[in-house]
Amino acid sequence: MTAPHYRELSPRRRRRLLLRSLVRSSVSTGVLVTVYYLAPLNSPRGGVPLVLLVLGLAVFAGLLAWQLRAIARAPYPRLRAVEAVSLVLPLLLVLFAAAYILIERNAPGSYSEPLNHTDALYFTVTVFASVGFGDIVPVTATARLVTTVQMVIDLMAIGVIAKIVLGAVETGLRRREAGRPDGPDALS
Repeated sequence: MTAPHYRELSPRRRRRLLLRSLVRSSVSTGVLVTVYYLAPLNSPRGGVPLVLLVLGLAVFAGLLAWQLRAIARAPYPRLRAVEAVSLVLPLLLVLFAAAYILIERNAPGSYSEPLNHTDALYFTVTVFASVGFGDIVPVTATARLVTTVQMVIDLMAIGVIAKIVLGAVETGLRRREAGRPDGPDALS
């Protein structure tokens, strides 16, 4: 048996589902940021920061794939998409912020000023938003390369990820219209 369509729910039930989705989104973002600030990002040497970034991006890709599947199977795909985006985009930003800290700690002077957790997150968000105030800039080739990679991935995140998340929502809505039962991992 499938769940009723979102528009068929009572206003109270819709508000409850929306609130639950927003709470989950806030909690997932809060947990990611908390873990980022508590992570001991002091010691990796050599190529370890770049290896960690590549591993983190692989986790990001796997999590994105899992989230797309969950959206397509969810009884309310749009709400599930909000939760997915609020998990994967902050994860992407935190991964790059951690990489910037590791690069700076491994090779001091890689940026125009030393980076702490807040500075690295700030720099990551300014790169993501394409604002680039110019107060923090990459100085070394490695720092510039990683920043360039972030810019390319950010463009893909904004365009491609948005497209595939919307595609997963459409798949979920079509599945509902066809009357297929929701999958075992569906979230309401």
